[in-house]
Amino acid sequence: MKFSNAKLYGQEGNWDIEIKEDTIVGITPSSNVDVKEGDQVINLEGKVVSAPFVEPHVHLDFALAAGTPRWNQSGTLFEGIQIWSDRKKILKETKEEVKQRALKGTQMLMKHGVQHIRTHVDVTDPSFIGLEALLELREEMRPWVDIQIVAFPQEGYYAYPKGDELVEEALKMGADVVGGIPHYELTREDGVNSVKKTIELAYKYNKLVDIHCDENDDDQSRFVEVLSAEAYKLGMGELVTASHTTAMGSYNDAYAEKLIRKLQLSKINFVSLPKANLHLQGRTDSYPKRRGLTRVKELLEADINVCFGLDSIMDTVYPLGDGNLIRVVEMGLHACHMTGYDDITTALKLITTHGARTLRIEDNYGVKEGNKANFIVLDTESEYDAIRCLSPVLYSVRNGEIIVETKPARTKVNIPVLSK
Repeated sequence: MKFSNAKLYGQEGNWDIEIKEDTIVGITPSSNVDVKEGDQVINLEGKVVSAPFVEPHVHLDFALAAGTPRWNQSGTLFEGIQIWSDRKKILKETKEEVKQRALKGTQMLMKHGVQHIRTHVDVTDPSFIGLEALLELREEMRPWVDIQIVAFPQEGYYAYPKGDELVEEALKMGADVVGGIPHYELTREDGVNSVKKTIELAYKYNKLVDIHCDENDDDQSRFVEVLSAEAYKLGMGELVTASHTTAMGSYNDAYAEKLIRKLQLSKINFVSLPKANLHLQGRTDSYPKRRGLTRVKELLEADINVCFGLDSIMDTVYPLGDGNLIRVVEMGLHACHMTGYDDITTALKLITTHGARTLRIEDNYGVKEGNKANFIVLDTESEYDAIRCLSPVLYSVRNGEIIVETKPARTKVNIPVLSK
């Protein structure tokens, strides 16, 4: 199979991508060489080819749960968590029901070019229904999408009875990543201890770390400095991710400057969730209202790895979401004042290479000779218009097979051209 006349993301000119079985065996400048009989060639006509999108932070066990048992009327994180807690007690879903919702969420992400997912799964549930559902889904979907599972104590390590023991059991059952939520613990001391416990478990079981960290507007919520310090001491910063960190948008500049220097030393990763946190944060403000995002621009300028994620697909915390990461990027660029030309034309890195680095899947990731034939084709001829026009994914190719194909809508404007 060959994809001809491809515009490789971030490169000039058009290229031909040759695939044998599941591997890219050649990337050469496009030519007008005659096609041999039997060759399967798709002429992309200059469309942009990118590495597959990476969703670094989503809650698939929550997907499509909005409205049951009730809607989150305040729009706050804490009401969303309470509704989820109530939902677990009232509905008592079966494993298959959770799995079907998670599957639909996964298919939405795949439709929009995602081939790598990190999903947080609530393990503050002694039945482990959600975890078991996602463990099964991870294996069943492996040919088409990679899924990392975070053992996430939604209601806390210590605020929930034996939450720390449930997290450890989830790791033994096969979760890939250790999660935490220190700002939800009952005291600051419990929050600090939960961060240390997360790192301890990761070290013990050789797992990655991804903590919901400082997801509030409190300028005194500073668990990210504890997380980075613990990671730095053990030399495992590149294995550690701080998600949300929205309180960083409320820190004073003097503290933020000092913190960023510490973050550079630790080398931890960051996930920002623009759509969800623009919705959640600033709820207690009158005016002016805070944007409630982490300091994305400043972190990137300090050469700290930051990626964007969706967080939710119509759940008790966030009522919208359809799996489209390009929409997340577009909104994030606006909210972070990153609408310079260079910001826009390199923005897809926030959902490709930066996400791959966070998930530690950099090996064999990207459109390169010798790599697996995993890539997507966008309906655009330029990196700039990919963001400006929210370009849909025409093809998602996985191991040399087209797993998603989209026929975009075409509009005809029936207005005659006016003569001068």
